[in-house]
Amino acid sequence: RYTYAAPADSSSAAYLGTLCKCILARSGEDVDIILARLKNVKAFERFHPSLLQRICLCGFYECLEKGITLYRQGDIGTSWYAVLSGSLDVKVSETSSYQDAVTICTLGTGTAFGESILDNTPRHATIVTRESSELLRIEQREFRSLWEKYHQCMAGLLVPPYGVMESGCSADRMPDKENISNNSFVSVSKHQNKVPSEKILRAGKILRNAILSRAPHMIRDRKYHLKTYRQCCVGTELVDWQMQQSSCVHSRIQAVGMWQVLLEEGVLNHVDQELSFQDKYLFYRFLDDEQEDAPFPSEEERKESQEELQDTLLLLSQIGPDAHMRMILRKHPSERTADDLEIIYEELLHIKALSHLSTTVSTVSRNHAQLLRLLSHLRAEWQTATTCACVVISGVVCTLHEGDDFGKLALVNDAPRAASIVLREDNCHFLRVDKEDFNRILRDVEANTVRLKEHGQDVLVLEKSLSSSRTSSHGASSSHYKYKVMSGTPEKILEHLLEMMRLDSQFTESDSSLDDFVLTHCVFIPNSQLCPVLMAQYPFSTGSEQEKLDYTLNNKRRVIRLVMQWAAVHGDHLQEEDVSVAFLEEFLVAVSNDAKVIPALKDQLTTLERIVKQNTEDARISQKKHKVLLRQFSMGDEKLQKRQPIKSNDEILLKVYCCDHTYTTIRVPVAASVREVIGAVADKLGSAEDLLLVNLSSAGEKVIFKPNDVSVFSTLSINGRLFACRRDQLDSLTPLPEQEGPSAGFLASFELMSSKDVAYHMTSYDWELFHCVHELELIYHTFGRQNVKKTTVNLDLFLRRFNEIQFWVITEICLCSQLSKRVQLLKKFIKIAAHCKEYRNLNAFFAIIMGMSNPAVCRLSQTWERMIANTVKILRYCRSQPFSPDSPLASKNHPEVRTYVRQLNVIDNQRTLTQLSHGLEPRRS
Repeated sequence: RYTYAAPADSSSAAYLGTLCKCILARSGEDVDIILARLKNVKAFERFHPSLLQRICLCGFYECLEKGITLYRQGDIGTSWYAVLSGSLDVKVSETSSYQDAVTICTLGTGTAFGESILDNTPRHATIVTRESSELLRIEQREFRSLWEKYHQCMAGLLVPPYGVMESGCSADRMPDKENISNNSFVSVSKHQNKVPSEKILRAGKILRNAILSRAPHMIRDRKYHLKTYRQCCVGTELVDWQMQQSSCVHSRIQAVGMWQVLLEEGVLNHVDQELSFQDKYLFYRFLDDEQEDAPFPSEEERKESQEELQDTLLLLSQIGPDAHMRMILRKHPSERTADDLEIIYEELLHIKALSHLSTTVSTVSRNHAQLLRLLSHLRAEWQTATTCACVVISGVVCTLHEGDDFGKLALVNDAPRAASIVLREDNCHFLRVDKEDFNRILRDVEANTVRLKEHGQDVLVLEKSLSSSRTSSHGASSSHYKYKVMSGTPEKILEHLLEMMRLDSQFTESDSSLDDFVLTHCVFIPNSQLCPVLMAQYPFSTGSEQEKLDYTLNNKRRVIRLVMQWAAVHGDHLQEEDVSVAFLEEFLVAVSNDAKVIPALKDQLTTLERIVKQNTEDARISQKKHKVLLRQFSMGDEKLQKRQPIKSNDEILLKVYCCDHTYTTIRVPVAASVREVIGAVADKLGSAEDLLLVNLSSAGEKVIFKPNDVSVFSTLSINGRLFACRRDQLDSLTPLPEQEGPSAGFLASFELMSSKDVAYHMTSYDWELFHCVHELELIYHTFGRQNVKKTTVNLDLFLRRFNEIQFWVITEICLCSQLSKRVQLLKKFIKIAAHCKEYRNLNAFFAIIMGMSNPAVCRLSQTWERMIANTVKILRYCRSQPFSPDSPLASKNHPEVRTYVRQLNVIDNQRTLTQLSHGLEPRRS
């Protein structure tokens, strides 16, 4: 049934001739001929050279005409195949009969199939050539031998693109989950079904070479139970070693996640092929050590590993948490530890589909975490997508993205699926909860939920939670429940809050619910809506019966207390809104009138009058005069004055640049939206056609602002600038020369300054910035200031100060050309950091530490080799000292120091800093 094509040239003839030879008859020259051709085949492009050589020794060539059946569904296989050219149809039948088989996919050049020979299971499908095709065939015994030794590299080829199917089952039904978990081949191929990425392969090589250079004893032959394991490492030793190499590795759990990244990609392997890295006396082997003649790093590779180690560890520390999370989710729920559940629980809080779950019902949430599993394919249970999937009902109707969930309605209603789910991308991951567990969780949640309905709709949802124990009259401890608001209409939430508010004569009892509402109400009900609702809740005096009068009085006192708390918390923010000021004046009139007939209200009236008077007078003054802030809050004489909170109606003079680096100066409120800024620019330029507002960093990175973004000035990077351009001009934007930052350091004046003076004035300035931040700005920042239409300018400036200090450290060090001066500079920064810690300024302390940990500084080995021992001793000493609040402060009468720390000139382009660093100390050849 096979037809062999005539070779096109002499090289092809030699190639086919060698593949047709008996395995034992192939010479070294034959292997070289085959190897030269297989290197160009996509299926083998990432195979290790030693694996390719083995394939060259045992592979056979076959050429099939169109319409040839290679094997049928249900057959017991004898060979594995790779497609060298052409294509083949994959046909599946529900009845295992060839007559009703349907084509489910086509295998093209570079694909491979036939992996069922590993466990002697029947063929899952019928394979028929779609056109004349060339195949490479490896017989069962040889293929099993290759798999045992090189399964990590080959795993990507062993999962057919048509999925894992069982003989005799329908095409849309997946194998039973117990069978999947007990089948070792499926387990391996499911989690390691891709060839390692280039960056992870590189990371593994850097770590291996670093270990062989610094601690070669870690990789050696190991004996355990009379068995020898070649060139292995021990899990605990790998964790110990990694924690000693970098400050970015903070814990053993973090290190485990970083090694798990390599294990998932097959760059590091457990000797018994377990899929989870463990901090135990278990043996692991690098991919390069899988071969018998594993290469030892050359001198050049040693140097590269030394230079790239910190960047490699930083990369792994960034992607390690996700790998650790996947590792935990692959465990059976009964095998998960308390630490595992805590990690899953914390991660669940960041998933959009689960964000509505309350953190107070911790038992239910943690049970939820215990039941979640990770799948690399879809199952018929409730799912939460962590990448993308596509939903199809007679055509694509929507796309599910990361954080979306699906499958709930079918489970709740016990109904058939309403749609087909098809993966849109490779390597999608899902969190799955089985139906039985989903129903149990649902029952637990509903048992702790109280719903208030009006006209069939939920208007208030309360959650019952166990409160702290009380002592009964008999002295026994008893549990009681309290109810917290989960959701509802703003009116019903406010009504419930007022009803539950407890009053006493001094109004001294703290009420967390009241504080929570006052701080966060802007998220679901802005002041423009809250004010009329508050006024509606203030009851009129009704009737003359004492019981009714007492009820009305208590309700009035509750509303007054809420209004006073609201005004006290929001402070200056209320003065910026006419509707809030008008409400306070109207409310004061209503309370004053009531106090004339209800003397019990007079004690609250005095405080209310003071609050309203202060807000109304400040509002009138604020409307008459706006502060004008110059040059985007960072330069000018105003830096020498004490920082004052910036209000949203303050105005700013700002330069907005064009493509040719010309600029126009506009004057707009701090809280102006991007749409308003573009309008002001258009008035100056004379055209508003398709204008975009862009944040251009010193490195050339571009961020396009959305029209409803507000107060974008304070979100610019340190040396970032605002550009206005048309969309077709976006690619032509280039940074201004001034954005590059200084070309010389300020060492000459800086080295004359006292470290303690610098730290003191830095702390003083940081405190001014911090003191300007209102707690409401954190609320706006968390929920999106564009959603609540509020500015967070003071918080933005405080956060940006951290980056400014960090890049200041890097800039000064990288602009210092003399080695001896750089050493002294490092010592000075360490002293400044120590003094900042003494002043409890952890913001500046960590910013300086992170600046010295930057790769552009870390790689300056000549600078650090005189310094490292002293640095460790100094930090050890500083950490051992108790905090002394009575320690003498630095001298305060140094205006030049005060000026210096308030206007730091920095380079924030990492590429420029790295170039300067290499200019100081070129790579060693």
